[in-house]
Amino acid sequence: MKFNSLYRITLIVWMSIKFFLQLERFRRKSKHSWDQEQWKALLKKQAKEYKEKAIRLEGLLVKLGQFLSTRADILPKVFLEEIEDLVDRVPSFPWEKAKRILEDEWASDYEDVIKNISERPIASASIGQVYRAHLLSGEEVALKIRRPSIRKIIRADFKALRIVFWLMDTFTSYGNQLDLARLYEEIRHVIEDELDFKKELKNGLHFQERYKDNQGYRIPGYFPEWSTKKVLVMEWMEGARITNLSYIDENDIDRQGLARKLLEGYLEQLLQEGYFHADPHSGNILIQHDGTIVFIDFGMVGHIEAHDALSIRKLITGIVLSQYRDVTDALEELRFLLPNSDKRQVEKAIQTLVTLFVEQDLTMMDEDTAEQVLREVQKLVNKQPIQLPSEFAFLGRAISTIVGILYTLDPEINLIEEGKPIVQEWINREESSDKRYDPTKVLRQLYARFTSFENPLERLSNELDQHRIWEETVKRKESHARSLLWNKHYSFCFLVISVIGFFVSLSLKLPDLFLATSITGGISLLLLIVSNTVEKRVWHKRRGDPNG
Repeated sequence: MKFNSLYRITLIVWMSIKFFLQLERFRRKSKHSWDQEQWKALLKKQAKEYKEKAIRLEGLLVKLGQFLSTRADILPKVFLEEIEDLVDRVPSFPWEKAKRILEDEWASDYEDVIKNISERPIASASIGQVYRAHLLSGEEVALKIRRPSIRKIIRADFKALRIVFWLMDTFTSYGNQLDLARLYEEIRHVIEDELDFKKELKNGLHFQERYKDNQGYRIPGYFPEWSTKKVLVMEWMEGARITNLSYIDENDIDRQGLARKLLEGYLEQLLQEGYFHADPHSGNILIQHDGTIVFIDFGMVGHIEAHDALSIRKLITGIVLSQYRDVTDALEELRFLLPNSDKRQVEKAIQTLVTLFVEQDLTMMDEDTAEQVLREVQKLVNKQPIQLPSEFAFLGRAISTIVGILYTLDPEINLIEEGKPIVQEWINREESSDKRYDPTKVLRQLYARFTSFENPLERLSNELDQHRIWEETVKRKESHARSLLWNKHYSFCFLVISVIGFFVSLSLKLPDLFLATSITGGISLLLLIVSNTVEKRVWHKRRGDPNG
């Protein structure tokens, strides 16, 4: 039944509508008193229901859960925590179906190509599952086989997702905060790429070339002649998960040295190549007995484009040089800010955050002050339509995953100190092509800001006061504008009624009505002219027109 398109679409859309209604009912109930615990309980309940349906239906719901687990800008933390293990809960499909796919793709009996295959998969995921085997030529290989009918299932699920996004855009506030059309295209692009193993083959060959002369790292070899859109054949790699501390200790591998090597290898992906492994969980990074790090599974690969690299440079230098307008411009160029966002407010929020986290020694700040500042910043940001592009969402998720692995290996690692030489080399190379920036000066200023503690709390307090004053001014102006609008509305309505009454009095020769409608019509017309004049003056003042 889970393969029936109409059934899947109905189930997914109905679940979404139910979630929207539950959230709206809670908001209405909690209009005057918001119970944080009840809110979290509702989100957790919804996340559990989503996970249960995803495991039962498979397909897009599992991949969407994996995708959304990178999107803290879209879903609350409590929801994300509940679905983060979703991708590891996918049941396997039978060997008979896997064998049929192999023979269809190779147009021959599978035993003409491989032998000694394990009929039970060694790993099962939402798109495919992996088997261990030998080619007839002797090489030990891992066979990744795409799930049967997965493309058809996901195609139906995308129809459901399009309906859900339309409902969100039409009937909820999400349409004001998110570019749902773009988000839909991002999800579709990321997931459809994973369905084509030819693309994963291309990614794997790229990283193989990238690391071929880099001792201490390995990428599995690939067999393009036996790889298709549905089957990927790669070298079998022995090793344990990089977080298997018992294996590391048994083989006398230095944990601290291993952590530094992993940091160096991954930073090279992020800063030097533009391409990065977008799903570097511990199952996709192996450690061999001699300390060699093995990167596997390149179904999800991110790429930072050249024009985005320039914007990232502007972002970094803007923070370092306190040029916050450059920072907001860079965020807009990087597609973080939607067209109707208030860049001035975003700039204020960024300045406050930098002041708090870069210049202030957090150990010297009392908890209440820190919470107050963070609440103010969150209030500023939540009012703005900010959306995290998928390529940067995967970058953030990848970095977060790698950092977790690094601290597992070496809880005492100093990421700033260890990463500084690699980052410095990147800054030097990026800045050398643009003479407007002196990389040495940038680094000096960065260090100065990290060691400077010149009364930032006072400046932070002033920033918050200025924001409150600005917010009150905006509210007064908005109230005045609404008042003007209603005055115009009422004046126009009375004028229309008066004109109708005037002509009726003329037709029926009613002198009392003629007098009344003439007076009310005149007053309404006068009020309309006055309202228009006042509105015009306000508009000129806002534009800075001295003649207004």
